[in-house]
Amino acid sequence: MNNALKMLRCKQKLGVKALPVRIDSQAKYGALSRGDGAIYLRFPHKGYREKIWDHAAGCIVVTEAGGVVTDAAGQPLDFSKGKHLDVDTGIIVTNQKLMPLLLNAVKESLKEKAPSS
Repeated sequence: MNNALKMLRCKQKLGVKALPVRIDSQAKYGALSRGDGAIYLRFPHKGYREKIWDHAAGCIVVTEAGGVVTDAAGQPLDFSKGKHLDVDTGIIVTNQKLMPLLLNAVKESLKEKAPSS
């Protein structure tokens, strides 16, 4: 299933109507930490490995602001493994209140199969 379809399914499950904002990932972390947004989802393309420098600072900023950053399984990101994160299903960034709902929507969306063409 492609990334756009994963995002669409998560949006539908949560009832999100807003369009995604296309800005740099660090800016997204900053926006969420300020309360200018509520959800940042990152689903890497197959074979892509997330680099720690794309997420470490943002993770600290969001966490210090009271938010939550996990992988798609709900586990904290582990920055101790070298230059790449050990994440193959995605990254979830949100607030404490939304995390259980968002995590459930992401898990359900990842289990679903893409429609046949």
